[in-house]
Amino acid sequence: MKYLHTMVRVSDIDESLDFYCNKLGLVELKRYDSEAGRFTLVFLAAPGDEEAQVELTHNWDPEEYGEGRNFGHLAYRVDDIYALCQKLMDAGVTINRPPRDGHMAFVRSPDNISIELLQEGDALPPTEPWASMPSVGHW
Repeated sequence: MKYLHTMVRVSDIDESLDFYCNKLGLVELKRYDSEAGRFTLVFLAAPGDEEAQVELTHNWDPEEYGEGRNFGHLAYRVDDIYALCQKLMDAGVTINRPPRDGHMAFVRSPDNISIELLQEGDALPPTEPWASMPSVGHW
C-alpha cells in the first residue's frame, strides 16, 4: 500500500492556488477539468516531495462547505483492490463504493473518514461480486 493524496474541497480555485502555491510554496503538478462533472482537480506538492500530494477539488456549482464537508478523503494505491476489499468486508467493514470498475473503491473509518482505494497500474477486469454490487451510503 502507498499513500497517494489528501483531497480538500475549495470554493474559489484562484484564491486557493494563491494560498497554497504563492504563499505556502506548494507547486502545481497536474490539473484536470471535467466539463461533464462540473469540477476541477488540481494536484499540489511541496517542491522535492511530489509523492505526498494535496488534491484541491473545485466544484463549479456554488456550495457552502462546513468544516467537515471540505475535507474529502485519504487515498491509497493498493496491489489488489479486490483482495483488499474482500479482506475489509470479511472484517466487517462496509464497502461504500465497491470496485465495480476494478480500479476504485471507497470505505469509511470508524470515525467516518472517507478512504479511497485505487488499484496499482491498470484496472483489474470486472469481477463478481464487485461488478454488480451497489454503493452503500455516501463516501
